[in-house]
Amino acid sequence: MRFPAIRLRLAAIVLTLSIGAAVWVGAAGAAAHTQKHSTAVKRFSMAGYVIDTIYTRGRNTGNTFQQTYKRSTVHGVPIKGPAVGMQFPVEDYVALAIGNHELYVAWLDTKTHALLDVFVMNVRTHRVWDYAPGSLHPESTGRVRIVKRGHHRVP
Repeated sequence: MRFPAIRLRLAAIVLTLSIGAAVWVGAAGAAAHTQKHSTAVKRFSMAGYVIDTIYTRGRNTGNTFQQTYKRSTVHGVPIKGPAVGMQFPVEDYVALAIGNHELYVAWLDTKTHALLDVFVMNVRTHRVWDYAPGSLHPESTGRVRIVKRGHHRVP
């Protein structure tokens, strides 16, 4: 009588381990599936947005630039300060939503795709940080104001 009880216990242990292994494999597969999809980075469309960046510190202190965004291009125009009258070409851009109400926006040369300007904007706190390569101190910071909302809401 002792052997049937041992067999029953062994069968229960094997069954428990099998179920545990199946659950572990399923969880690992689900995690891998989730991880696979979470690595995709979605671009944010700024199409339709018109934004003013008002600089209070750094390289652009005293300047206000109006940025007009289309589907894949942006045009920056100085509207106040020492840079008024300067002409800037239309550039390409890439925007990423990086946090609550925060955007990372990179401007790129239309021909070479070289990085021209980088912004981090928080539209809730109205702060902007700007890094424009090309000098020893290319940083600026200030306020951002949405003049016209685009087709998509900033997450």
